[in-house]
Amino acid sequence: MVRFKINDIEVTAEPGWTVLETAREYGIEIPTLCFHECVAASGACRLCMVELKEGSWSKLVASCVYPVKDGLTVYTKTERVKNVRRWILEMLLSETPASREVQELARAHGVTSTRFNVKDPNEDCILCGLCTRVCEEVVGIAAISTQSRGVHKTIGPPFMQPSEACVACGSCVTVCPTGAMGRRIDLVRGRMNSEKARVA
Repeated sequence: MVRFKINDIEVTAEPGWTVLETAREYGIEIPTLCFHECVAASGACRLCMVELKEGSWSKLVASCVYPVKDGLTVYTKTERVKNVRRWILEMLLSETPASREVQELARAHGVTSTRFNVKDPNEDCILCGLCTRVCEEVVGIAAISTQSRGVHKTIGPPFMQPSEACVACGSCVTVCPTGAMGRRIDLVRGRMNSEKARVA
């Protein structure tokens, strides 16, 4: 077993666990949006940032991808962590202003507005990639993919054409943290696949 501390509480973890997994085992809250137990963690949303401290030295890490090791000292609610989370939530509010889930999470952390420009008032997809990962890792199909990069990044079927590979299983809708995929599913499976799913 690996032994370390979270918020000055001594905890134990299995080798190979992450800081986030250990925190959840002990009921210690760390907010997440892009994390789901059924797929590999990616650290995309960065909301799960925690602070590692050793003497006067410290650093922020994404707890969902940071492996545990003996002697770690982890803090989940330092001012530095809170500031980073508020900053991230402000960016999410500007990028996905239509997401009720993001709005509620932001309010829970004291964020009610954003200093950043709102690009699309109807956007609700945080581009976390959970839908693409569950389609590839769990369903084994990869009917959804990430298109372009940077500010032009989008989520959809390869080449933005409805995919005949999609089996309309709904896994992408289930793991989506904001419900965005539920409103986009027909862009992935297309009308033909949708009709087949209803007939089946």
